[in-house]
Order: sequence, then C-alpha cells, then structure tokens
Amino acid sequence: MFMNIQRLINEIVPDEPDPAAANALQEGLGGQFGEMRTMMQYLFQSFNFRGAAAKPYRDLLYGIGTEEISHVELIATTIARLTDGSPRYNGSPEAPLDEAAAGGATPLSTALSAGNIHHFLVGGQGALPVDAVGNPWSGSYVYNSGNLVLDLLYNLMLESTGRLQKCRIYEMSSNKTLRSTVAYLIVRDQAHENAYAKALETLGVDWGRTLPIPKTAAERFPEVKTLLDQGLAEKQYTFSLDNLSEAGKIFQGSAPAAMNGATLRTEQSPEGYPMEIAVERPEEFAPGLDPALLELVQQTAEMEVAQASDPTD
Repeated sequence: MFMNIQRLINEIVPDEPDPAAANALQEGLGGQFGEMRTMMQYLFQSFNFRGAAAKPYRDLLYGIGTEEISHVELIATTIARLTDGSPRYNGSPEAPLDEAAAGGATPLSTALSAGNIHHFLVGGQGALPVDAVGNPWSGSYVYNSGNLVLDLLYNLMLESTGRLQKCRIYEMSSNKTLRSTVAYLIVRDQAHENAYAKALETLGVDWGRTLPIPKTAAERFPEVKTLLDQGLAEKQYTFSLDNLSEAGKIFQGSAPAAMNGATLRTEQSPEGYPMEIAVERPEEFAPGLDPALLELVQQTAEMEVAQASDPTD
C-alpha cells in the first residue's frame, strides 16, 4: 500500500522556459534508461519477489522503486515548467522564448522552433511518456528475471547508464530549472548504484576499482557537489511507514563507490519541498474551468457543506 505526500522530492529552481531542454529531459523520463523504467522495473521485481529469507533485498527494491515514483513526478513537473509558454508568464520580454509573455499574437509559436511539438500539440505544455525523439515508453524495457543476482546486476547497469545520460543532459543546457533536477537525479542514481553494488557485495562480489560507473567526476558540476557534500549519495530511503523495512541490513557500512570512506545509512523519507499547481494555460484551453463551471463547482460545494452541517438530514 502506497501513501502520497503532496511535496516534491527536490526543489525545482525557477528560470526561463526552454522547450529544447524539456525535450532532452524526456529521455530521462521515458527513455530506455529513464525514470519510468526504473520505477516499473524495481516495483515489479518487488511484487514478484520470492523467498522470505531474502526479505532485506525485497525491501531494498521496494524502497528504491517507491522513490522512483517521486523521480517520475519530479521530471514531469520540470518538463512542464520548461515548456511554459503562457502569456501569463512574467519573464524577460527580450528573450526569444518570451515572445508570448511580451504579448505576441501567436502564444504557441515556440512550439514550431524548438523542442518537441507534441509537448504543446498533444500534452498541453506538459510531459509525455515518450523518449527524446517521441518513441512511446515500452513495458518491454522492464527486466524481471526472478533471479535475485541477475536482477541486481541489471539494476546496477540501469542506474549507471541512467546517471551517464543525465551527466550528458546536464552538459546540454545551462538552464537552472533543468540543472536543479538533473543534478539531484545524478546524485540519487549514484546512491542507487551504491545500494545495488552493496547488495551484490553481500553476495560475494568484490568490486575493487570497478565502481562507480561511469567515472564522471560529477562533483565538478556545482549543483552536484553541493548535494554530494550533504551526503545525499550515501543515504537510502525506505518509505516504510510501519518501519518493517529490513533494507538497512544491506545498505550499511562503507559504500562500494565511497570517497573518503563514506558510510551508508537509511532514512524513512526525505522532507521534500512545497508543491505548487501550475496556473491555467489559456492558449492550450486547459484546464477548461470557465466561469460557468466554476460557479457550478462553488454551488455544489456550498450545498454539500450545508447538508453536512444540518443535524436533521
């Protein structure tokens, strides 16, 4: 059973809209090595897990899989902000992507010149379950062999490749909105690499100098270094409200990819950051609550309140 807290797992730093950056980020969402795959792969491995004696490994998969749900949410929200072309956006009138904000006659004109036109044509200035070239996300990406060691090896490969791609996406744009999200995911991917590598280490694997993969020295990215200095790569969340998770039996001791002898530790969940709902997009005819519908909603709410407060009802 999953619970929901209406907070983002990481802060999204505001910046100018950038549809091209949004399209690059689509790969990190719906690509073969993106967050939709990690979410589905780890959760299905958890759902299909066998063997009560190996419960700590199942709990580790559950915790990481649950976190990946929040990563999907984070990337999707970031893409929506990067594609923001509404006339209500109060940005710089001089910037090319702000033509709509400056009162242009064609507020969706940016859809024709940069990024993925489907973000505007199909998605209402929001994320889509596709990769960077528009291929739909596929369940065939999900690997779940039923063999614990094979699954852990595949998961480590998935996190390593995902982090490699995010380092490349980071280098594609200086947009602060994009980089705030990508930097966070780079660090969390490394934390998950540590988790799967440590799990395999408990099963007899000696990594030596092999990890981390890739050896990107991502700490040269300032946003990444800040998060690494906070120890974000050495902690794993259990998301276990009843505290029955045994993932801490695996995620402990020194990290396989540790620098300066970093120690692994588990926590229940991050505090998160306030979540704001985006304003309407009139040029997209969304969300569609015109004055008449809003009045009807208000009347219905008042009627329900009156009924609830009437003791004779």
